[in-house]
Parts: sequence; C-alpha cells; structure tokens
Amino acid sequence: MRRGALPALALAAILGIWQLAASSGALADVLNLESFLVPSPAEIASALWENRSLLAENAWVTTKEILLGFLCGLAAGLAFAVVLRLSETLRRAFYPLLVASQAIPIIVVAPILLVWFGFGIGPKLVVVALICFFPITVNAADGLRSVDAEAIKMMRTLAASRRQILWRVEAPTALPFAFSGAKIAVTFAPIAAVFGEWVGAESGLGVLMREDSASLETARMFAATAVLTAIALALFGLVALAERRIVTWR
Repeated sequence: MRRGALPALALAAILGIWQLAASSGALADVLNLESFLVPSPAEIASALWENRSLLAENAWVTTKEILLGFLCGLAAGLAFAVVLRLSETLRRAFYPLLVASQAIPIIVVAPILLVWFGFGIGPKLVVVALICFFPITVNAADGLRSVDAEAIKMMRTLAASRRQILWRVEAPTALPFAFSGAKIAVTFAPIAAVFGEWVGAESGLGVLMREDSASLETARMFAATAVLTAIALALFGLVALAERRIVTWR
C-alpha cells in the first residue's frame, strides 16, 4: 500500500488538474480546439459507464489477440535465445540481423500481413508476436551468456552433458532476464494489437478507436484508451506475479 500511495496521489493530482482545465475550457483554449474535442475525466468516466457493454465486447477481442500473440512471441523468443546460446556461429550470423529488424516500422509490416493472412486474427497475432519477440530474445540470450564460468566448469567436472548444463545452470540464471524481457514485451503488446486492428479488423478496441476518431467521439475514444491501459497494467502485474512465484531465489 505504501508503494501504491505515491502513484495514486500523483494520478489523483493529474486527474484533478485535468478536470479543472477541461471543465473551465482552459485546456481547449491552450490547444486551440473546440471544447467537445477535449473531454474531462468526468466525461470519460461517463462514456466508460454508458458504453461498458460495447467496450467490454471489444476489449475481449483485443485481449485474446494480446495473450495469444504474446505467448507466441514468448515461445519463439525463448527458443531462439537457446539456439543462439548453443551455437556461437548462429549468434554471430543472426544477432545483428535481429537488431536490424527493429528498424522496420511495424505499421509497414501490418498491411503486408493483412494481404497474406486476410482479416482474421492471424495478422494481429503475428504483429503482436513480432513486437514481443525482440525484447524476450535479447534479454533471454543475455541471461544465458551471463552464467558464471566456474559453475559451468564444475558441471563439466561432474560429467554433465550440454543439455544438463543448459537446464540446471544456464536456464535458472537466465530466468530473471527472460522475465524482464517478458514484462517489456507484455507492455508493448497492446499497442501492437491496436496497430493490427487499425490496418484491418472487424472488432476490437483499435477498431472502436478508429471509428470514434472519425466520428469525433473523443470521450469514448479516451475511455477505450483507458480500458487498453488497464489491460496492459493487468498483464504486467500477472507477469510480475509469475516472476515472484517462479524466480524465488532472486
């Protein structure tokens, strides 16, 4: 509770200032916008309640895309990190390409995936998995390389196989690093899902935001953003809880 007190107070102060600035019209004047384009927190809360069924329905679609895409990115990232650890040649060959791949904007890749896989859930899963893949792979690979060399020597003196060294020494050492990458990835996964829905989808929070932006329903658009933020915070908390339960020796 002590850790959450200061963030709660800061959030309350920000919302209070926002409410005063928006309700008085000062915020709209500063931004040089019409007042209905700058909703107050009270108006956003009202839109959140009035459209709760619509928001919940679309949030469930986006949450499924986030979870499935994250799990795909997690599995692929951990597997690729192990491959890079087992083969120094493959690491030298593919690690620079892995880093260079992050220079490609995901908003450019998403339309291509739409052409290849259609309007189903497939393109959204690939977009989310691509976003999650990099931080998980890099952190897990660095964790596998951070093993104490003396521990590996000791395992070899005990006639341990390469698989046993990986499972008993390198994997436990890399787990905290992998969870760090997973926490970064699960934070960016909602953004990736929205990108995928913007390009082409029939439902989801991204679709709802796009429609609200076109129809100037700014209060509901902010409400959808708040729901997406809540999803990201919840998923981050679940990953952090899993880390505390699994990495007990940290």
